[in-house]
Amino acid sequence: MAPNSVAVTMEKPDNFSLLEINGSDPSSFPDNKRKSISPKQFSWFLLLKAHRVVSALSWLLASVKNRIAFSSKNVNEEEDPKSRGKQMYRFIKACLVISIVALSIELVAYYKNWNLDLINRRPSWEVFGLVEWSYMAWLSFRSDYIAPVVITLSKFCTVLFLIQSLDRLVLCLGCFWIKLKKIQPKLKDEELDLEDASNFPMVLIQIPMCNEKEVYEQSIGAAAQLDWPKDRILIQVLDDSDDPNLQLLIKEEVSAWAEKGVNIIYRHRLIRTGYKAGNLKSAMTCDYVKDYEFVTIFDADFTPSPDFLKKTVPHFKGNPELGLVQARWSFVNKDENLLTRLQNINLCFHFEVEQQVNGVFLNFFGFNGTAGVWRIKALEESGGWLERTTVEDMDIAVRAHLNGWKFIYLNDVEVTCELPESYEAYKKQQHRWHSGPMQLFRLCLPSIIKSKISAGKKANLIFLFFLLRKLILPFYSFTLFCIILPLTMFIPEAELPLWIICYVPIFISLLNILPSPKSFPFLIPYLLFENTMSITKFNAMISGLFQLGSAYEWVVTKKTGRSSESDLLAFAEKEEKLHRRNSESGLELLSKLKEQEMNLAEQETPKKTFGGLVRPKNKIKKRNMVFKKELALAFLLLTAAARSFLSAHGLHFYFLLFQGLSFLVVGLDLIGEQIN
Repeated sequence: MAPNSVAVTMEKPDNFSLLEINGSDPSSFPDNKRKSISPKQFSWFLLLKAHRVVSALSWLLASVKNRIAFSSKNVNEEEDPKSRGKQMYRFIKACLVISIVALSIELVAYYKNWNLDLINRRPSWEVFGLVEWSYMAWLSFRSDYIAPVVITLSKFCTVLFLIQSLDRLVLCLGCFWIKLKKIQPKLKDEELDLEDASNFPMVLIQIPMCNEKEVYEQSIGAAAQLDWPKDRILIQVLDDSDDPNLQLLIKEEVSAWAEKGVNIIYRHRLIRTGYKAGNLKSAMTCDYVKDYEFVTIFDADFTPSPDFLKKTVPHFKGNPELGLVQARWSFVNKDENLLTRLQNINLCFHFEVEQQVNGVFLNFFGFNGTAGVWRIKALEESGGWLERTTVEDMDIAVRAHLNGWKFIYLNDVEVTCELPESYEAYKKQQHRWHSGPMQLFRLCLPSIIKSKISAGKKANLIFLFFLLRKLILPFYSFTLFCIILPLTMFIPEAELPLWIICYVPIFISLLNILPSPKSFPFLIPYLLFENTMSITKFNAMISGLFQLGSAYEWVVTKKTGRSSESDLLAFAEKEEKLHRRNSESGLELLSKLKEQEMNLAEQETPKKTFGGLVRPKNKIKKRNMVFKKELALAFLLLTAAARSFLSAHGLHFYFLLFQGLSFLVVGLDLIGEQIN
């Protein structure tokens, strides 16, 4: 062999070739700068990347820790002794710990290139190391005990998901049929004779309120301007406020309208029991109520148009079986922020589809608690207002339906109101709306079974109205998408197919967004936010079903008065004399309010220090809350997303990632307005 040549040989003679290189040719050997990376260098590269990931996670955890440390215990709902979410929080934390441990083991297996098939073929005496043995034990335990349970539960939730999706589809088809055939409630008798005031029935207007300082003026003013004969209407302002100054202001507002000839009275309870139901029940015991045939209820932030009564009350004429006429809600602040936009999607579907379809085909739907006209006889024969649940409106509607009364829903009659602009207020509202129906279901089930209504109506009440839309919906959405889905990333045997994770949810979200087509760009945020809210709805459903303490909590939804800002200037010009109070108490209260506003302005005015720096004095800051259950679920989903990334699951990874980020945003209270 030539001295300047190098022979390369291989030990195994299969598929090899002999390469002969001239040693004197420097171009035959690659330059040192172009040589491939060694395994040691690649390991250091991976360690560097891992260090950066750990640093990012450490920063995120530190931010959450600081947010919790600076959050007030009085503000944080998790620290409130009345809250009942500890068991749920512990369960989520347990799932999170298990997922983190499983992810750690899977990371070791991934970087060591362990494979389930190879390990199963390897004899037990060839297993070296405690970690590898633990991994094999975990695989065996997972396939024998955990996977069958998760698979069974996922199949059960999938069936519920499909049933509920079918219900949504049927509702949308019913709404499409109503639009196609232009079906609308029609008057059974002639319209009211506008020239003869004696033909107008006696109507009682009730405005229940409690510490509604932002909106009491607009609600009283709107009710006082209803186009109805003044001797055929009475407005009851039912004030449950515990602030003496606010009580005096509301009294002054009522007195000012009374001086203008409006038949209006102020009523305050000394013993505030039963929340809104107790307030309405107390008002109905007045002796003069027997002179009225109908009662209309408006919550404090609702501003009906002047012709509201003329569009609703005539439907009772010639229809003695009609007990309720419900109008639609519209929202003045639906475009205020992302939270209000997402709420608008949900409520548009509720009113446009659910209420309208049930009203047309079943003559029954859940009373919304406001913007509705009741026949007083229907209320009295159904037992009146009861204080047994936090959904007194749904309670009276179910009892009236069991007594044979019919309902009409008017989709073309709208009453403006406002949506909660902070996540804290929205969460408390949703808790009440989803715990109350389960309380009511426990109480009404015997009455539904024993009632004389048809079997079809009984089935609709039990299976559709209560079970499917109030119990099954929050159960499967939380269990399937927030618990089972992240766990299946560590249990490949139970992996959910793409049509459950992606295709069907997007289709259902499209159906939900049809009544508000301008919200189409928010399709994906809406889908993620609905799954995020499932933990609140699930927790509320459980508390109501099992009569836990939080089921009886009633928190008045905070109002901003934003609905009145656009109309206050014109309203003030039109009713300038109304705001010029002649009584000394009114002048004193107005001066006190001006002093408070001046003091607040002084507190927020920047003050100069010796160094010339400008600093605000006692400036009121907005603070974010911390919602621990949402944060725990965020880390659970993000952990599952990391495991999905290792397995290259594709859409599973993206869904878990964005769903985890949505939980993180909500858990840190970064959606909607913050509180002061």
